[in-house]
Amino acid sequence: MWLTSLLRVLACATVALAPLEGYLLQVHGQLAKAVPAALIAVWLISLVRHRRLPAPHPLHLLLALLAVVLLTTSAIHVAEPFTLEYLVRWLPFLVITVVLADVAAREVPVRALLAACVAGAVVAAAGGLISLFGGELRATGPLEDPNDLAFFLVGALPLLVALPGRSRIVLLLLGAVLVAGTAATFSRGGGIALACALAWLIARRALPVRAVVVTAAVAGVAALVFAGVAQAELARAFQEKSHIAGTNADTRMLRWQAAARMLADSPVVGVGPGGFRQEYAAASHNAELDEQTPVAHNLFLEVAAELGLPGFAVLIGLVAIGFVASERALRATTGRHEAVPLALPVTTVSVAGERASRSVPGRREAVAVQAALIAVLVASIFLSEQYYLPLWQLVAIAVAIEVRARKEGRCAFST
Repeated sequence: MWLTSLLRVLACATVALAPLEGYLLQVHGQLAKAVPAALIAVWLISLVRHRRLPAPHPLHLLLALLAVVLLTTSAIHVAEPFTLEYLVRWLPFLVITVVLADVAAREVPVRALLAACVAGAVVAAAGGLISLFGGELRATGPLEDPNDLAFFLVGALPLLVALPGRSRIVLLLLGAVLVAGTAATFSRGGGIALACALAWLIARRALPVRAVVVTAAVAGVAALVFAGVAQAELARAFQEKSHIAGTNADTRMLRWQAAARMLADSPVVGVGPGGFRQEYAAASHNAELDEQTPVAHNLFLEVAAELGLPGFAVLIGLVAIGFVASERALRATTGRHEAVPLALPVTTVSVAGERASRSVPGRREAVAVQAALIAVLVASIFLSEQYYLPLWQLVAIAVAIEVRARKEGRCAFST
């Protein structure tokens, strides 16, 4: 029992602390790694104690293939200066994805993990808003780059629809904080990602339009209050953002073109983990004299350039696994309603259907995770975010939702 409780605490802490990495690093350079490392260690102890292995899933095959690709291309490019450093950054995410998928399917309630994601993002958003009063022109808070902060916030906002709706005012306030924090980053990619996620939630009837309007109104009022208090700072922020917007668009295009050249030159093994930074100056023909070792600002192009087409294909497969798993969970819960005996009176059928819906982690959680996945994928078109947790944790949670829904479905039909 204590082992299960510890797994729950560590799993929730891992996802909650992910957007607060900057704060942890200020305390100690290795503190951000401590909780995930503890989670992995306790998970291994749990496996040994219960003499079991994680239930096989296509997710494990894809992660194993990605590990093979990483090790192969790293061995080929081992002499490059960034290879080993970035290989070490990649591998823990593969492990933590396996761990989160397993514990969320067994020991940790899915809603608890989603609530932890939201809680960490809300604290990060609040920190970003507070940073504006400390002289920052764009919200940063726990992360150095405002765009990275926006990435975490837009990935967490859709998860609010999966949380219990007993206190809608609290959920609306949390949503307003996340929206305000995203707006304060002035991240265009974050704004586009958020719009796509909200459109998906509305299309899947998981979010009423009224809730979007109320949240936007609350965030708008907060923005007006802030604009009145910090009018000069806001004007400077808009001026700075408009000044760098064109430059950002130009530099991103240069980097995307350089990544495409790297992929064309080495489509099978790529340039190795971290190789984009090493090869950028040559591939771009020194297009940016003041930036010789940047990132591509596009997760997909950077992964393709560094790991080649095999690595890119596996990454797309992992994303597909997340969507397929969540969609299967949706169908499993729909099938549960159909499994209610038709011989029962109508009122009894209705009550039984509601109980089945409440007992199965599926519909709301699955749609919320789908929307969050859309948000992080759209944001990743403009950012290199493979070294942050949201994408990995969402795929893991989607798989866990599917496993739980399938188990509950078997129980429902067997009874």
